[in-house]
Amino acid sequence: MELARQRFLFAASVFVLCFHSFCHAEKPPSYTFVKHAADGPTVSYHDYIIVGGGTAGCPLAATLSRSFDVLVLERGGSPYGNSNISNLATFVRNLADLTPTSPTQRFVSEDGVINARARVLGGGTCINAGFYSRASAQEVREMGWDVELVNRSYRWVEEEVASEHQLTQWTSALKEGLLHAGVTPYNGFTYDHLYGTKIGGTTFDRDGHRHTAADLLKYADPNRLTVLLRATAQRILFRDGGRQRPRASGVVYKDEKGNVHEAYLKDCPGSEVIVSAGALGSPQLLMLSGVGPADHLGSLGIEVVLDQPMVGQGMSDNPMSLIVIPSPQPVEITSVQVVGIAPSGYYVESLTGLNLRADLLGASSGGGAEPSRASSEQGNEEIYPFQGGLIVEKLARPLSRGHLHLKNLNPEDNPAVTFNYFVEPEDVRTCVEGMETIKRVLETKEMSEFRNSNQSVEDLITLSASLIVNNRTRHDDDSTSLEQYCKDLTMTIWHYHGGCQVGQVVDHDYRVLGVDALRVIDGSTFTFSPGTNPQATVMMLGRQVTLFSSFIR
Repeated sequence: MELARQRFLFAASVFVLCFHSFCHAEKPPSYTFVKHAADGPTVSYHDYIIVGGGTAGCPLAATLSRSFDVLVLERGGSPYGNSNISNLATFVRNLADLTPTSPTQRFVSEDGVINARARVLGGGTCINAGFYSRASAQEVREMGWDVELVNRSYRWVEEEVASEHQLTQWTSALKEGLLHAGVTPYNGFTYDHLYGTKIGGTTFDRDGHRHTAADLLKYADPNRLTVLLRATAQRILFRDGGRQRPRASGVVYKDEKGNVHEAYLKDCPGSEVIVSAGALGSPQLLMLSGVGPADHLGSLGIEVVLDQPMVGQGMSDNPMSLIVIPSPQPVEITSVQVVGIAPSGYYVESLTGLNLRADLLGASSGGGAEPSRASSEQGNEEIYPFQGGLIVEKLARPLSRGHLHLKNLNPEDNPAVTFNYFVEPEDVRTCVEGMETIKRVLETKEMSEFRNSNQSVEDLITLSASLIVNNRTRHDDDSTSLEQYCKDLTMTIWHYHGGCQVGQVVDHDYRVLGVDALRVIDGSTFTFSPGTNPQATVMMLGRQVTLFSSFIR
């Protein structure tokens, strides 16, 4: 029973939702430039080498290949032909897949929160809940970006991957509930990040088919781009660049068979290695390559190329708290559609229509439905239809910060990361305010039809506390104190960032400080997670940063 409860929480906490949508057998694009690393050359030479074909790496590669010879090293496989990525109906199988070839790689932070990182061409855009929303105008200014270039780059991304939601009864009620709970004004449908309540965009089309950053590779020059799958970077190579500054010269990587390959930069001005391996992978690779805190690297026997103590620092995750709402009536299946954006620093979203297998739920959800038998690929198994949804709140800018360090020298293993959730009291106060807003939403007339009449909001909190699983210390007042609920029952919304921050590890052109011919371009450079959900901005970043004058020779 306990194992089933734990599996249920992992399902809920990572949005492991078995959505019902059209199974979409989308014909994959004819990317002639995508190959397996095992079929690649032992040695090759390129203008740019991009480590990581994810949310930022794909638009980076597509843009740079219009003028330069580009190699992308992606440690995962292709999203195409994998219905568990393409279809909402089956993506539960990917997020629960712990095999070495899964599109997701689970990790648990040192704080005891279960988390996941992408391992597939297209990165996190292949495994998330699909919500698409831009960074705010204020956030763009804080990043120091050119507003016109940013907006042009967003539009470039949106033409291929984003569209407007069609609201369901639940999300329409949530929208009204948020407004009546004081999350105003109503901003309608918009990609823009505005205080109040809005309908955002989605990367799922009306057939329930997912569009990802990998789709942006359609804009690449196929004659100038090579994408190698199952190519795991081992380390960045350096040579003396003069003036006692190391200069990146290439990357050593292994294919899925364990064979070693070497990719080198061409000996011409402007050639660079670009690391886009994510908030865990990018600082990890820098450290494995000798760029990081000298004491830590020395303890693992890594030759120090550059003593850079800020690599791996400033790690932050946006903690999520949720309430489970069983409904007396059927609820349509949705991903995130509506969001409430509060000026005080939290966002409220929801997901609905879970149908969890018995091995994920273990007991009736309280939604009033009886278990039924259903056939699956694994044979007959009990199904518990869960009628209802989750309402979640995310801290927009947690003040609490942590760090990352290597566990060993294996680049395929997760590094150790500590986020220090709720170390800062202000984070607890903001979380409690967000939970109070969810309580007010649940008490509105619009949401009342989706609640069992015999369940109070306090009952729902107690139910949720009994289902949530992580490795954090629990207290007796978890279900009666919102402060303790936030701290003990926190989960992730997978928007972790930091480790290679601008001004600390890289400059405003994303060049690694103290090293030549090396940049980091991904969410590891952020000091905060932009917008309600960062995927739009990370894809935009991959496009707009390549248009900087510093990339033009």
